[in-house]
Amino acid sequence: MLSGELAGYLDDYLGVASFQDYTGAYNGLQVEAARPMARVAFAVDACQFTIDQAVARGADALVVHHGLFWGATAPITGTRYRRLSALIRADVALYSCHLPLDAHAEVGNNACLARLLGVTNPAPFGLVSGNAVGLMGDARAPRDEFVQRVRDALGVEPTVLPCGPADLRRMAIVSGGAGRLVSEAADAGADLLLTGEGSHDTYFVAEERGVNLIYAGHYATECVGVRALQAHVEERLGLDTLFIDHPTGL
Repeated sequence: MLSGELAGYLDDYLGVASFQDYTGAYNGLQVEAARPMARVAFAVDACQFTIDQAVARGADALVVHHGLFWGATAPITGTRYRRLSALIRADVALYSCHLPLDAHAEVGNNACLARLLGVTNPAPFGLVSGNAVGLMGDARAPRDEFVQRVRDALGVEPTVLPCGPADLRRMAIVSGGAGRLVSEAADAGADLLLTGEGSHDTYFVAEERGVNLIYAGHYATECVGVRALQAHVEERLGLDTLFIDHPTGL
């Protein structure tokens, strides 16, 4: 299997062609490699650390959620040059999938979070770039119990804004930086929005709309889908895989 064949499989499986991402975000094969794909590394971010680790650990490709290209591709200098040159010198491919991986029904970040946290009857929620990338579902539990589930599942100490009911019924999940969706969650009847991070003013929106808000970390909420995609690739394609963990604490 060559890098183009791996990318073609991932494009089809993740539905990349039919998904609108942020303007300038590029999903798919970002750096091609000539050598056959036998070992594939997975990481949340394409940064110098994960690239260097992929090279050092003998990976033929690196699959990430946050790639290198988010708009203009020139000039290739500084940090961009160092990252790209490390991949090209080692002949390591780079594949990135952003919002389609958040939204995927099987290995998506939000589908995985819902399963881990015991959220049932999931339905699409959270419009980003015209697509529903998150989920809304049922989770009848005391708020404190649900917060403990988050701690146990993600290994983090979440920031909890207890602005809504102490007994939960419906909740929204949107991985990453989706604190701005707290009003949309309130409009949809959610008692709680779980996401990775958000801005200062989201506290006041949550307080005034009577919705609990949990910030569990951008990185932590987006590891789960990457790891699920890793398991899928190893099982379906028979490739050796590895996960490069590089938490930011954010």
